[in-house]
Amino acid sequence: MFSGIVEEFATVVDVKRDRENIDFSLKCSFCDELKIDQSIAHNGVCLTVVKIEDGAYTVTAMKETLYRSNLSMLKPGDKVNVERSMMMNGRLDGHIVQGHVDCTAQCTAIEDADGSKYFTFEYRLDPEMAKRGYFTVDKGSVTVNGVSLTVCNPEGNAFQVAIIPYTLEHTNFQDIQVGSTVNIEFDILGKYIARLQSL
Repeated sequence: MFSGIVEEFATVVDVKRDRENIDFSLKCSFCDELKIDQSIAHNGVCLTVVKIEDGAYTVTAMKETLYRSNLSMLKPGDKVNVERSMMMNGRLDGHIVQGHVDCTAQCTAIEDADGSKYFTFEYRLDPEMAKRGYFTVDKGSVTVNGVSLTVCNPEGNAFQVAIIPYTLEHTNFQDIQVGSTVNIEFDILGKYIARLQSL
């Protein structure tokens, strides 16, 4: 369980394919605090630490994860938003994030907001998935590359998020451009409500 409050970005140092899986090795400031089997969100994707060696840790992404996320696009040197799992005695500063990415979206516009920026994203609209709560609502929550954000101006299969300078500086939003692919996790509360309505 995560909150969508990114701790920092890790740097990819190695990418190795193993049949349908990909092993990613990354470095970050809290690498020495990690243990095997811990869960860390990477651009919003919950992955398990499988190895710690030479100041780096390794996680494995399987075929389903690679299909639903942007992780297969990662290469050495890329910055990845990382968040360790929530501590139950802490504050929930973002929203409830599972680390189960639903799909990817593409950045279609970036607009200046006199100090902050508006990013517009578009995802593939699947009517069946929408019936199950896979959509955005105005002022609802959405996770973009692991960052808990408030939805602005949702329309069809597109929505905006407003990014303040602090978030831009401390996450890989600084590298997102028009055409970039990001990971999206829709709000779990909307999925539960949609499921209840279908019973």
